[in-house]
Amino acid sequence: MTPTAKTTPPGGKHETDVVVIGAGPCGLFAVFECGMLKMRCHVVDVLEAAGGQCVALYPEKPIFDIPAWPRIEASELIDKLVEQAAPFAPAYHFDQRVETLADSGDGRFVLTTSAGTEITARAVIVAGGVGAFGPNRPPLAGLAEHEGKSVFYLVSRREDFRDRRVVIAGGGDSAVDWALSLAEVAEKIYVVHRRDKFRAAPENVDRMKALATSGKVEMVIPFQLAGLKGDNGELSAVTVSSLSGETRDLAADRLLPFFGLATNLGPIADWKLELDTHRIAVAPDSMTSSRDGIYAVGDIAHYPGKLKLMLTGFAEAALAAHSAHGRVHPGEALHFEYSTSKGVPGS
Repeated sequence: MTPTAKTTPPGGKHETDVVVIGAGPCGLFAVFECGMLKMRCHVVDVLEAAGGQCVALYPEKPIFDIPAWPRIEASELIDKLVEQAAPFAPAYHFDQRVETLADSGDGRFVLTTSAGTEITARAVIVAGGVGAFGPNRPPLAGLAEHEGKSVFYLVSRREDFRDRRVVIAGGGDSAVDWALSLAEVAEKIYVVHRRDKFRAAPENVDRMKALATSGKVEMVIPFQLAGLKGDNGELSAVTVSSLSGETRDLAADRLLPFFGLATNLGPIADWKLELDTHRIAVAPDSMTSSRDGIYAVGDIAHYPGKLKLMLTGFAEAALAAHSAHGRVHPGEALHFEYSTSKGVPGS
């Protein structure tokens, strides 16, 4: 059975070696790398569970570029990373955001979170992906009443949409990918977009249009969302309008608006770090930021020539852990050993 990332109760004061901000793939692998170097970790994430964007946006979508895994679903990858980190007993602080970071005066950092948790550590690894993020919400009256009941910004389980009449709005990869996937289980799929051109993989757009030709998907183009109909948060129809003012009511009980994410660095922007286009500038050989003891890995880290792939982030996590070792264990020589000879606790 795969270990779960158990939540530490909010509040209280804690001391550790490294605080990892972000429990996405790169943050979880940073925990493993730190553990291999005998460094204890606390992990803070604004979401309610480990996984970052993999779980929040596409848990059931396959990933094809993870070494040794020709195909693995995003949620399964997160399960494996949690299992890999588990021997080092990380403490997870979910559903809270790091609000402040201050010097303790003895070479350590004191971090406080939105839940009142205080963590003192010698090093900080920021693995916050694109920063704090949330969906771009369509400007529809009564939207909040329907959110979480019949309007969703992500698909956690395809089965939740079986035999449903689903309106998917948007023209990017998320809209097209989920139209293809949910067409296999839903009673009806409408794709609403304001123009015929989609910002998605061409082969997937062609597949979606082929489904439209066969009648499994109805393309509602050029239209945009205009209103919601229903009672007590349950949809009965979604109103759409064309640029010329024509309106239609689409009989539906689920709406998936995929208009991208609104992202920002949040409090990290006030930590006196050198930034480059809203990302943390780091030295590529160590992942060190402009502030000694703070490192960044994954999408939030920037340096010339960076390749934005998950496997790049994994390598960055290893570099950050090795760089942090000197701060956590000052004066102690780092004798690098391969995992094949070193093993992990309990192996």
